Amino acid sequence: MGPMINDNAIKMLEQRGIKPTAVRILVLREMLACDSAFSLQSLEDRLDSVDKSTIYRCITLFLTHHLLHAIDDGTGSFKYAVCDNTCHCGEEGVHLDDLHAHFYCEVCHRTFCLSRINVPVVALPGNFKVHDINYVLKGVCPECSSHEPLQTSTH
Repeated sequence: MGPMINDNAIKMLEQRGIKPTAVRILVLREMLACDSAFSLQSLEDRLDSVDKSTIYRCITLFLTHHLLHAIDDGTGSFKYAVCDNTCHCGEEGVHLDDLHAHFYCEVCHRTFCLSRINVPVVALPGNFKVHDINYVLKGVCPECSSHEPLQTSTH
């Protein structure tokens, strides 16, 4: 990875109030290289020279500073995605209608942020109070769809 990605990682850490140590830069660079949301296990596999507890501490720190957001896609393992500077998910005072949807591909098992699609807010009865929304659509991603055999009609 080139100096541009390194500079970008440092800038992203600093913008979220995180001290850019060598290991944090390394972990964030690897996260940025992912083409979809990633699990702790997949990140540990990619960074096999970094201690697992160090990776976990980085994820926890990044979550508390809103550099990452966690996604429960129903697979039993949280996925994580790097937030850009326009993302404010999880921050104090952010409205639920500012949250975005996610897509889980049932073929390749990748999870994608659909950052341009806000989650629908549902009006609840009585004294119910929503604090978080997890909106995951499941199906087949465009890459896997292009590999599927064409369905022919029998009519």
